[in-house]
Amino acid sequence: MGKGLYIATSERHSGKSIVTLGLMRTFLGRTPRVGYFRPIIDDSVENHVDNHIQTVVSHFDLDIAIEDTYAYKRSEVLEKYNEGKEGEVFDLIIEKYRKLQDHYDVVIVEGTDFSDTGSIIEFDINVLICKNLGIPAIIVASGAHKKVSETVGNLKLACDTFKVKNVKVLGVIANKVPEDLIQDITDKLNQRMSPEIDQIVIPVIKSLVDPTIKEVVDHLKGKVLFGEEFLNNQAGSFGVGAMQLHNYLTHFKENSLVITPGDRADIILGALQASVSSNYPKISGIILTGGIIPEESILKLIEGLKLSLPIISVKEGTFEVTNKVGNIKSGIYADNTQKIITSIATFEKFVNIDSLADKLITFESTVVTPRMFQYNLLKRAQTQRKRIVLPEGYDERIIRATSRLLASGVVDVILLGNEVKIKNKAVKLGVPFDLKRMTIIDPVNSPHFDDYVQTLYELRKHKNVNMDMARDLMADVSYFGTMMIYKGHADGMVSGAVNTTQHTIRPALQFIKTKPTASVVSSVFFMCLEGRVSIFGDCAINPNPNAAQLAEIAIASADTAVNFGIEAKIAMLSYSSGDSGKGVDVDKVREATKIVKEKRTDLKIEGPIQYDAAVDYAVGKSKLPNSEVAGQASVLIFPDLNTGNNTYKAVQRETGALAIGPMLQGLNKPVNDLSRGCTVADIYNTVIITAIQAQDF
Repeated sequence: MGKGLYIATSERHSGKSIVTLGLMRTFLGRTPRVGYFRPIIDDSVENHVDNHIQTVVSHFDLDIAIEDTYAYKRSEVLEKYNEGKEGEVFDLIIEKYRKLQDHYDVVIVEGTDFSDTGSIIEFDINVLICKNLGIPAIIVASGAHKKVSETVGNLKLACDTFKVKNVKVLGVIANKVPEDLIQDITDKLNQRMSPEIDQIVIPVIKSLVDPTIKEVVDHLKGKVLFGEEFLNNQAGSFGVGAMQLHNYLTHFKENSLVITPGDRADIILGALQASVSSNYPKISGIILTGGIIPEESILKLIEGLKLSLPIISVKEGTFEVTNKVGNIKSGIYADNTQKIITSIATFEKFVNIDSLADKLITFESTVVTPRMFQYNLLKRAQTQRKRIVLPEGYDERIIRATSRLLASGVVDVILLGNEVKIKNKAVKLGVPFDLKRMTIIDPVNSPHFDDYVQTLYELRKHKNVNMDMARDLMADVSYFGTMMIYKGHADGMVSGAVNTTQHTIRPALQFIKTKPTASVVSSVFFMCLEGRVSIFGDCAINPNPNAAQLAEIAIASADTAVNFGIEAKIAMLSYSSGDSGKGVDVDKVREATKIVKEKRTDLKIEGPIQYDAAVDYAVGKSKLPNSEVAGQASVLIFPDLNTGNNTYKAVQRETGALAIGPMLQGLNKPVNDLSRGCTVADIYNTVIITAIQAQDF
């Protein structure tokens, strides 16, 4: 899987194109496969491809389809946010980025250009995108027309915002800095920025700031009368030709753009002659205002000249045109090779390329956001589709979740119940249901029913279960669904939306049974908090585990964490931290911690430890300064069910965290329980983790 690097800014016209082009050239010189991605692009103008994408893809001849280089247009993102569907925005961005990451060694990700309004919201979106992609950032700010304190302050604030969200910043770039401020900005950056962050200052490069005549034509919607092949000429300055020619000639500057009414033949011809004269500066182009085209004789005269500049006609008056030209912000376009070459050369001159490249190569993200976690679950489940049985086929939430699961193509769903009744309920609910893509089984009418009854009888006859009892039990959907797993007709089961936890788990304990290494069945919740995913256990099964059982729960939960891509740092929770507390309850946690350390020397564990010391870095370091776990725990083990169940629900309700689970640990085959207050999303996510569990059996 390739590395990624995010180019971010907090303002318009920062000049981040220089950074994009420079990084593309840098990494193409080090690896043959470099990709490019823009999560959000501006809306297309007359179906033109986004300029940034067109420039990068065409200049570097990237083997990448245009539709793969971006996820959304700006208007689409705003629409999603207005509809409260911002989660879908991040899901698609993650999906499209990961596809590129799978095919390229390095992917350069360029942030948004910023609109005139909503810049604060747009900046936050960029931070969240970068965080959910799990990649480091380079932050670019413009130093044009700003005080030193303002430029440095903007970079510092942006850098701190990224760091607060646990996004690694590799470097900051003050771009377009006036020559006389370079040393001051360099000194101030050194004072205010962490030494581990590269601090880069790039001076203003006039040839990159000056607009081309093509940009002027596009901005003014002008018509090219002559010299179309010279539209890449750059307008170093501009001036209005309204005075007498002999006076205007003294105002010419190198590469100046002449703006004059279309009927001023004297200015037009004089400017053309001055441009080829060795005694006057060369001009870049002429704009004829007022929609006036010179007389035929003048046009004929111009046609006979050997021009090296374009002549443009525009409809607006001279004053309006002059104001518009002054407001043009130059960009870099695919057909302006000179600007691209200059940009790359500028980047290579002022940026320590080796330092940035080394930092990117050694970067490893330890952050797993809820969106990243859910995306990883989905993709992992899709790699090996499993058959998951849902016994409570008549429940509305089960039906809606089944429809969503089928649309995702993530698992094969088996519903238990009468097919006609389930189908009619789906129609009544307005839920799209493709019966060809799923299986509905009515237990008592199943061709396997008698075999299941016989099997249950053989397994439970030592417990005085006779054939009649076995038949009655097998008519129960929980027993039937569990037997499907036992017989290999399903890979896992999710139940509990209607039935109790005991009703769901009892059949599994009776004949699926626990793993040889497990003495208890326990549970965990995946708590998807704002900036991380933590595992809480046991919050659903064991009321008051002893020290040995608590140690087993901790080890099983740590293994679950690793299996689901989370680094296991175990906090054995109690009402005291370290050696400060006394009493039976804290002694149990202390003993359980000791057992884990003896059995699994590979695990990072701390206990007893209080919840705040386990998850808050500052508190953790103040109470247990030498701990590898304090302040950064990812697996939180509660001493009893009363504490665990209440805490997970409190965290879920008060923070809005998504709680996925409970997922049961210790069984020979995956059976997972739902809360009777579960949502459609809860069912969907629990089915996916059940399918992933089933891949290991």
